[in-house]
Amino acid sequence: GNVSTTPTPVVEVTVADAIATITLNRPEQMNAITVELGEQLRRALAESSIRADVNVVVVRGSGGNFCAGGDFAEVERLRAVGADGLRELFVNFSLACAEVARSPVPVIAVVEGVAMAGGFEFMQAADIVLVREDARIADNHIRFGQIPGGGSTQRLPRIVGRQRALGLLLSGARLSGGEAVDLGLAYAAWPAETFEADVQAFVGALAQRRRDAVICIKKLVLQGLGTDLDAGLAAELDAVVAHIGGDAGGDGVRAFGTRDSAGPR
Repeated sequence: GNVSTTPTPVVEVTVADAIATITLNRPEQMNAITVELGEQLRRALAESSIRADVNVVVVRGSGGNFCAGGDFAEVERLRAVGADGLRELFVNFSLACAEVARSPVPVIAVVEGVAMAGGFEFMQAADIVLVREDARIADNHIRFGQIPGGGSTQRLPRIVGRQRALGLLLSGARLSGGEAVDLGLAYAAWPAETFEADVQAFVGALAQRRRDAVICIKKLVLQGLGTDLDAGLAAELDAVVAHIGGDAGGDGVRAFGTRDSAGPR
C-alpha cells in the first residue's frame, strides 16, 4: 500500500491572525521530550519566527499539560546507544531553547498542567510565560538522582538568583503558577476558568502591535542583557532616533502626544 515513512509530527504549527502556535503533540506522554520532538520544536521555532505574517510565536502543550521533561523510554534507549546518542537528545533540546533568543519576534510559553524538568527549562528560555494558576512546575531532576541538561543550572540562577535557584534545584520543590510569577519565572498567572480568554487577549493584543517596534524592543532587551548599561543605553538611543526618524514617525508620534485622550495606549 501507500505507506508514508514520514514520522508523525510530534510538534504541530498553525498560523492565524499574525500568531504562530506551536503545539507539542505527545499528549499520552505529557509531551515528553524525544530527539525528534526537540528537533521538530527547533525547526518550528526557526521557520515560524521569520515569517512575515507572524508577529508572535506561542508554544504550548496538548492534552492539558505543557511538558513533563525528557522521555524516560527515550533516555533508556539512548543510554544503550552510548554517549553520542544521549548528547543528541540534549543538544537538540538546547538548540530549541536557544532558538527563542534567535527569533526576532517574541516567543511566549503558555503553560498549564505539568511543566517539569525540560518543560520547566523551556519556560526559563521563553521571552514571556503565561501560566495557569493551578500549573505544576518544578525542576524535579534531583528527585530521580539526576542533574538538569536543558539549562536550569545556568538560566535559573540568572532569573531568580543563586539562593533560590539552588533551593529549587536541590529540593525539587513544586511551584504553582502564582509562585512562578512571584519568582519572575512567569509574567502572569490566570485561573483555569478564564485562562484561555486571558491568554488570547494578551497574545492577540501583542500580535496587533507595530511589528518593527516589537522586534526592536526584544532585540534591545536581549542585547542589552549581554552588555553593560552604558552600551545598552547607547544602542537604545540609536534605535529610537532611527525608529522615529523613519516611517514610524508622524502618526505614531502624534498618537503618543495625545495619549491622555482616547488615543492608543
